Amino acid sequence: MQMAESILDFNKELDIALLDQVVLTFYTGSGSNQQMAQQLLTQFQDHVDAWTRADKILEHSNVPQTKFIALQILEKFITTRWNTLPIETKQAIRYFIVDMVIKSSSDEATLYSERTFINKLNMVLVQILKQDWPYHWPSFIPEIVASSKTNMALCENNMNILKLLSEEIFDYSAEQMIHLKTSNLRQSICNEFSEIFHLCVEILDSVSKASLIKATLETLLRFLSWIPIGYIFETNLIQLLTKFLDIQQYRNVTLKCLMEIGGLSGMDEYNEKLLSLFTQVMGSINTAIPSNTDIASLYENSSNDDQQFIQNLALFLTSFLEAHVEIVERTPECRDLLNSAHTHLISISRIEDREVFKVCLEYWTKLVRSLYDEAANLRLYNHSIHPTEVRPWSRKSIYVDILSSLRVVMIEKMVKPEEVLIVENDEGEIVREFIKESDTIILYKNIKEVLVYLTNLDVADTEMIMTKKLQRQMDGSEWSWQNLNKLCWAIGSISGAMNVDTEKHFLVTVIKDLLSLCEQKRGKANKAVVASNVMYCVGQYPRFLKSHWQFLKIVIHKLFEFMHEPHEGVQDMACDTFIKISQECSRHFIIQQAGEVSPFIDEIIHNMEDITCRLTPQQVQTFYEAVGYMISAQSNKVIQEKLITKFMSIPNMLWQNAILSVKNSSMILKQTQQVKVLTNILKVNIAACSSIGHGYISQLGVIYSDMLELYHTAEMIIIQLLAEQGNIAVKTPNVRGLRSVRKDILQLINTFVGCATDLDSIQQNMITPFFEVILTSYSSSPDIIKEAYVLEVLANLVDKLDTLMIPHIPLVLESTFESTLNMITKDFTEYSEHREGFYHLLRSINRHCFPALLELSPDRFKLIIDSIVWGFKHTLRHIADLSLVICEELIQNINTTDSTIADAFYQSYYLSILQDIFFVLTDGDHKSGFKGQTEMLALLFSLVTTNSITMPLYNPSEMTDENMDNVKFLKAYVSTLLQNAFPHLKRGQITVFIDAMLEYNNTLPKFKLEVRDFLIQLKEFAGENTELYLEEKEAEIERKRKEERENALRIPGMIKPSDLSLMKEDEVLQ
Repeated sequence: MQMAESILDFNKELDIALLDQVVLTFYTGSGSNQQMAQQLLTQFQDHVDAWTRADKILEHSNVPQTKFIALQILEKFITTRWNTLPIETKQAIRYFIVDMVIKSSSDEATLYSERTFINKLNMVLVQILKQDWPYHWPSFIPEIVASSKTNMALCENNMNILKLLSEEIFDYSAEQMIHLKTSNLRQSICNEFSEIFHLCVEILDSVSKASLIKATLETLLRFLSWIPIGYIFETNLIQLLTKFLDIQQYRNVTLKCLMEIGGLSGMDEYNEKLLSLFTQVMGSINTAIPSNTDIASLYENSSNDDQQFIQNLALFLTSFLEAHVEIVERTPECRDLLNSAHTHLISISRIEDREVFKVCLEYWTKLVRSLYDEAANLRLYNHSIHPTEVRPWSRKSIYVDILSSLRVVMIEKMVKPEEVLIVENDEGEIVREFIKESDTIILYKNIKEVLVYLTNLDVADTEMIMTKKLQRQMDGSEWSWQNLNKLCWAIGSISGAMNVDTEKHFLVTVIKDLLSLCEQKRGKANKAVVASNVMYCVGQYPRFLKSHWQFLKIVIHKLFEFMHEPHEGVQDMACDTFIKISQECSRHFIIQQAGEVSPFIDEIIHNMEDITCRLTPQQVQTFYEAVGYMISAQSNKVIQEKLITKFMSIPNMLWQNAILSVKNSSMILKQTQQVKVLTNILKVNIAACSSIGHGYISQLGVIYSDMLELYHTAEMIIIQLLAEQGNIAVKTPNVRGLRSVRKDILQLINTFVGCATDLDSIQQNMITPFFEVILTSYSSSPDIIKEAYVLEVLANLVDKLDTLMIPHIPLVLESTFESTLNMITKDFTEYSEHREGFYHLLRSINRHCFPALLELSPDRFKLIIDSIVWGFKHTLRHIADLSLVICEELIQNINTTDSTIADAFYQSYYLSILQDIFFVLTDGDHKSGFKGQTEMLALLFSLVTTNSITMPLYNPSEMTDENMDNVKFLKAYVSTLLQNAFPHLKRGQITVFIDAMLEYNNTLPKFKLEVRDFLIQLKEFAGENTELYLEEKEAEIERKRKEERENALRIPGMIKPSDLSLMKEDEVLQ
């Protein structure tokens, strides 16, 4: 392999055979030889002159992979450095590629045997077209059309080239070409489309070669989204397409074409043709798939091609009907076809394929929403109508049977309303985690929406279908766990959609039947499933429960029974239902109901130990949170405090015993079981606090001092264990448990701060002891055990106390800032939680306590700025985005301060921040931050163009131009910055870009477009083509300036007299 290095010597002729050998070693070899071959090929492809070898490789290599590499090199060169070549060289390359394309694709056998190579060759040709057409290759369209008529195989490949060209211009242009270039290419292909269109029509009309017909249809498919509408509706194109719908090998691509046409909207003049299209397509579909076909079963046993046809049918029907359903509805002779189309969609909706179902569901949502809106408007109309007026017809009447079938489908396709994961948290505890935005939950919400509309459209039919399905559960004809779950989830989803009386009758029937089913079923597993569904249904109907106290009381007692049921899932369901009911009906538990001797909460608190004795710690926490919601509903603070005292008596007794043990001997904290007790008590307090709210302050006062002391003691034990065992100790159960205790203490404080309303009380009673223990611990403890959550608590305190925290900010920063910064700036990966907490805290201080930042020493303030800049250079998107937001908010705060302070800030930091923003903007690793980067850049430029910066950003003594101002200086500074960073750009490109930033910084969409164009230009070496677009950009900027001047001239006094005289001089010069 050492001899192979000669392929990197570009001063002598390339040994093609040797290159082939290297390529084969890479693709078929192994070990060190393969690695060396990979290294050589990478260096070869990256060489600046590698493109000069491409023609010889393509002509003389015998290895397909080598030829492919040559095309890759050529493609990269064309997309980045094409404009550096003289016109003669460009033409030579172009002729070479065209000649290769023609030779390779003129022979049918070669066209199929070398398909991968020819596809890549086509792509290279298209890249040349994107650079040269139409200005330097105006004859391309006539040439490709003419050549297509000489040879069938060549014609087929030409169709592939045209398809690629369309995709590159219309589908993939956003990040590859500047918007003016894209617009010009799109306009050019539209202008010359007539010849292409007639070629396609000629092929479809007269050619019999299957592969050519299919290639033409696939190419047309790419065209249909952008071609002028007349080509579709004022020619025989639709008739040509529909003739292929009944032919197996063409029907999928044909249906896709018709879907594109059918989805077009806003063309009333073509309604007749659209109806004709719908009629023809439905005629073919009904022949292929009669309305009574079980499409779900058919789909399951079909080939891949047939499954795709059904998928495409769903897409055609939904896109056409979404755009034109009302046209079809108003045409009586199309009613049967309309019903047939919806019957097919109902059947397709039953297919066991989630993605297919989502397509149908989206359409059903829009249909039932529109029918509901129409029904609501009709009700208003009927109330206001004059008796002699003709009432408008109701669309709903067309769909009675379809909607009834749809109700059944939605019930049968219903999914679980919430997903719960059993996971191990950072402290090693097994916990349940609710997922809020999974695919299943989103699907549930969408199905629920359809069912709610369907219920509103016909309550009686919905109730009848659900009760009949429940009867089939009882008689066993549809019994299964899955079927029962789906039905009960569906029943729960329509809560609130019925009026009170109907809902009462319906729910009583459902609960009675479910309880009978529970009695009827044998086996604990069956009973558990039914019991869970009873609880679920009850929990979804709080309106009913609020109106029927005795029933609510029975339900709660039943839930307490279920909390003793050991079968998997039942206790969880009982606790989850209990908390839902307590959230919705909280007030009903704290008032004395008729016939009761005391509020029901008294009974619950009195029996808590018995109720919760068989629950897991996490279930107990859920229970405490639920009761907390009840207590929060008590508005009498004296009664509320007494309830909290009784409510927390058991945890407080356990807490006092545990704390006493720790005070007697801190070594007890080395016992894992004792640590678990403390953790469980703290988590119960967190749960209670989260639901009780500010009223929890009385309980916090009971345990606050002991908590802080425990925090300190736990730290001492952790440090001792670190000293004994080294850093590995942090992974031991003992240290993880102690850190869990510390984090729970912080979380409890944070939870209370989040819901507190008496801010003065927090400042006077909580802040000082908190800082003494927590901040001291954070600043002095080893990095490996610094609790990241401290930073989140501090950020929350600042957010909550706002300006009350200003006096405390120096201490907060002194205790956390530099020590955290040293941890997170060593690399971009370690201490990720500290990283997030650090920037959350920094943002909170900047937003609420900005004056405190201005009081910092210059060195400390510079460190703040440096940390923000380091943040937006971060590779993690959320950190970079957050830092950009902080930077923007900081500058906005600076703008509101005294002008002396603002000017000093801008003179010190403006140019360095600007330079760093340009760094991340032009760095590919920070591409995801484009939105924030451009918004920040626009702000920086607007500060100058609006004269918000009153002092010079430059040193006047160093300037030779007496008329120098910040705008002129900024243009020169940025020009030099970009020219040095990107020497391959022409000065004119940079000048136009800077002018655009100065001009459009107050119009963000346009500003972002200009920046995006500039970033695309960075990938290309400039040539004469760039001058063409520069002229257009300059003209566009000048047009905007002229328009603004003309608008301003219409308003007396808008333009200063001095500016008026200058404008007149400009007009004379022009």
